Amino acid sequence: MRSLCSIIGCMLVALWAAGCSESDTTAGIEIGNPEIAQNIGLTADFSIDYSDAKPVALAKAASKDEKVVIDTFRLSLMNVYSYSSYYTMVITDDQDGGLQLWPYEEDPAAVLPISFTEGEIVKDAFEHINLKHNGILKEIRVGFEVNRKDGVNSIYGRIRQDGKEIPFVYELNRIQGFDLFYHSSQTEIQESSVNLSVIFRVRRFVGGLDLGSAKVGDDGVIRFSKTENTELWESLNERFLPSFQALRYKYTDDQGKNHSDYVDDVWSEISGKRNSNFITNGNFDEGGADWVFHTQFNGVADTAVVKEKNSKVMRVRVTRGGDYSYSVQLLHENIPVVAGATYKFIFTIWSDVEGEITARLGKSTYYNVTNGFQEHVKVSTSGKSFEIEFSPDETDPYARLDLNLGKAERTFWIKDVQLIRIK
Repeated sequence: MRSLCSIIGCMLVALWAAGCSESDTTAGIEIGNPEIAQNIGLTADFSIDYSDAKPVALAKAASKDEKVVIDTFRLSLMNVYSYSSYYTMVITDDQDGGLQLWPYEEDPAAVLPISFTEGEIVKDAFEHINLKHNGILKEIRVGFEVNRKDGVNSIYGRIRQDGKEIPFVYELNRIQGFDLFYHSSQTEIQESSVNLSVIFRVRRFVGGLDLGSAKVGDDGVIRFSKTENTELWESLNERFLPSFQALRYKYTDDQGKNHSDYVDDVWSEISGKRNSNFITNGNFDEGGADWVFHTQFNGVADTAVVKEKNSKVMRVRVTRGGDYSYSVQLLHENIPVVAGATYKFIFTIWSDVEGEITARLGKSTYYNVTNGFQEHVKVSTSGKSFEIEFSPDETDPYARLDLNLGKAERTFWIKDVQLIRIK
């Protein structure tokens, strides 16, 4: 296992390249993978939210006329993992295994009780997590178990009907433990830390259900369980994990079987709509932000963002081609693609020496596995736009675009890079 100083890098410090004209005395600042100048910690907060159930909705407290109010909701936080790419060599954490951030190696059995209703903020328990690294964050995973040790294996609250408040209990015994996977875009970047908000959205949990039809027990309490109000209990079970609004989740049920799924509304927001460009900063107006330049296997090159008339162009000057085409790479990470959908990759490129390059879309977990296309593009000395239509084999929130420019000494100019979903 790698050391705990991991995951952020270019998430916190963008891979900048200053755009300027070829006639300027400086032809641009080389992009790469800069080290962070300070230690970056991880914090987390856990809370209940009563806003409309949208993935980006700001959390709010219950109003006086809220139909369902949660009074007690506790879980045990068992672990925190990250999933990132690293560029000392092109490697990645296993997407489901990831890199363990907490508990620490010296206290592997640590468990952190979390009260969502009290609004827990975790800082001290994570004080030794240091995210200083030149990796690119993709995902943070948090693992929970129901608080059986404290005897709290249910959610307690009130249902308001006709001016009355009826207490309810929702039993959590369908789930033994679960993992929530949050996309890097769902984290908040602060001055000295990255904060993850784990929010349980009540309206996502109960919205559209007729809880007023639930049978009230002899003791005046509504119970949602295997034996009471079973149909509503099953509906709540289906909604429970999606109500955390993570990108995806996994859980082990009461029979020991494992399940996993994406949260539809979160995934649809991240995977985007048709005709949207998934290559951020594809016109290089922000210099080298969101791009990674990587050399390996004896490749030597430098980069700059330069002006060409009224547009910006990425210039890659290869002074030693290296052993392979992938000895020099211009890369773009974290591209969400959906299996079976149709996409088009578009870019303009030219060089001072004619010859082939390789363009490909790779899987996030293993970059040597193509997921969509791999094309050998013949580059000429005049600018030419290429279009490659493809359909991914697998759904992947973190696919990576590779432009492999090595093997020969030459200079490239690249602009107007797009990856668009068309069907």
